[in-house]
Amino acid sequence: MIRAGSSRRMTLLRRLAYRIIVPIGAGLIRLVWGIARRPRVVGAENLDAALEIAPSFIPVLWHQHQLFCAKWLLGQRPRVTLGFLISPSVDGEIGAMLVDRFGGVAVRGSSTHTGARALRDYYEALVKRDVSPIITPDGPRGPRFVFKPGAILLAQMSGRPMLPMAYAASRAILFHWDRFVIPLPFSHIVIAVGAPRCVPRTLNAVGMQQWQEEMTAELKALYARAHAALPNRD
Repeated sequence: MIRAGSSRRMTLLRRLAYRIIVPIGAGLIRLVWGIARRPRVVGAENLDAALEIAPSFIPVLWHQHQLFCAKWLLGQRPRVTLGFLISPSVDGEIGAMLVDRFGGVAVRGSSTHTGARALRDYYEALVKRDVSPIITPDGPRGPRFVFKPGAILLAQMSGRPMLPMAYAASRAILFHWDRFVIPLPFSHIVIAVGAPRCVPRTLNAVGMQQWQEEMTAELKALYARAHAALPNRD
C-alpha cells in the first residue's frame, strides 16, 4: 500500500511496529495529562458561543499549546468532533491511529507540501462532516508565533468561526523549535478561550494582513490571561 506523498510502503512489519508504538505513545500522553492538575478553563462560555454560530468551528492556537487545549476539546464530545491534520505519508499512520484512539478525526494532508489540498479537506470536514479541525497557524515548522493566513482563509471560505485558545502551566519543560509546553508533575494548568471570530466573505490583501496581526495579538493576550490566572505557587 502506497501513501500519497511518499514512496514508502505499509509493510506487514511496519504495521506490527505501529501497533506496538501507538499504545505506548497514547499511554505517555495520558500520563502527562494525568500527572498535571485538572485544568482550569477561563472563557469556556466562548465555546458555547462558537457552537451557537455553527455546528463546527476552527480552533486556532500556537503549536506549543496543543497538548492541553486539545485535551480539553476532546473532552467536549459529542458536541465537538475534533480534527487533526495528519501527514498522508506512511509515517502519518502513527498520528492517525493516535487521533482515532482519543476520539478525534484525522484529516490527511500536509500543510507543507499539499497546502491547497489540506485546505480543501479541512473545508469538507468543517462543512460536510461538522468536524472542528485544530489549526496551529505557526506550525508545523514555524516561524514561532507567526500567524499564517490558512486559518483565516478557511474561516472565510467556510463561514465557520475561529476559536482562539492558549494555555499556561505553573511548571513545564519547553523543547523543540516552538518551545512545546509539557507540564511537570502536579503543575497547575489554565486554559484560556477567546471569543469566536468570524471572517468576512470578502477580504483584500490589506484586510488579510490586519486579521493576521489581530489574531497574533489575540493568541498572545490569551496566553498572558492564562498565565496571570495561575496560582502564585504550587
